[in-house]
Amino acid sequence: MKTTAWGSQGLEASVEGLGAMGMSAFYGARDDEESAATLNRALDLGVSLIDTAEMYGPFLNEQLIARTIGSRKDEYALATKTGVEIGDHGERVGPNGSPAYLRKALERSLRNLDRETIDLYYIHRVDPDTPIEETFGALSEFVQEGKVRYLGISEASPETIRRAHATHPLTAVQTEYSLFERSPEVNGVLDTTRELGIAFVAYSPLGRGLLTGKIASADDLDADDFRRTSPRFADENLAANLSVVDRVRALAEGKGVTPGQLALAWVLHQDGVVAIPGTKRRTYLEENVAAADIELTADDLATLDEAAPVGVTAGERYPEAALKGLTI
Repeated sequence: MKTTAWGSQGLEASVEGLGAMGMSAFYGARDDEESAATLNRALDLGVSLIDTAEMYGPFLNEQLIARTIGSRKDEYALATKTGVEIGDHGERVGPNGSPAYLRKALERSLRNLDRETIDLYYIHRVDPDTPIEETFGALSEFVQEGKVRYLGISEASPETIRRAHATHPLTAVQTEYSLFERSPEVNGVLDTTRELGIAFVAYSPLGRGLLTGKIASADDLDADDFRRTSPRFADENLAANLSVVDRVRALAEGKGVTPGQLALAWVLHQDGVVAIPGTKRRTYLEENVAAADIELTADDLATLDEAAPVGVTAGERYPEAALKGLTI
């Protein structure tokens, strides 16, 4: 897989990273053996950035990566996240961007990952009670100490991105983006990252799996899969969203690819955008990696824009309580 510059600060990695969250949290039953095989297969296929976070598990995902591909750490960049406080026993407390917590979290992640340096360290969610300058001032110290190479932020408003970037140059802004979630095109986030030379990292580029065409109802999900609580998977919204998938599927069949591959290729054709599709299975990984080689013409992109225009998706992307912490 080809590599590209992730932003303008020096990080280079594959155009697709691998989101590892679902291997340890939120997406139903774990299968550490298959997840380990998937991580190794990703590196074999040239995927050179693995994305995790301390809250995935909590801690379990970082530990899985360390014991599975720790011996191959020279083959990939490692991104992890902090800023959502996790207690010592795994309890989730809430946003915390204070220097004291960030220091504690960094040292814990370095232990869990069995690393001396984290390549890309994100603020996972913005703490409304701590000035972003204070948060990124602390993160800047970690860079100066050599414990972190590059900094990023997830789910932040254009104003917050600018303030963080002015404190310490950002390498990446991570936000949900797909044919189902195109709000970054209209809320100023994409314009801001392009202007400032920051990589826009699209998470959930397959619409939480809906755009693969493999989910027909909530019954296709494990009982503890968090998507069962997602408004977009609710009965009143799912039928409308699946009609969009059908349109994407028809276009994909015309190109001899899967709907998920076409949807992922669309994301990768957007200026300044890289993606971290997540999976815990080798078969889906291989399908996603192949999408990076799909060429789309201007007509293809225009047709997809018509099939899934901005605002087409029925339902919010998170339950109401979770939405309150986004794009601060």
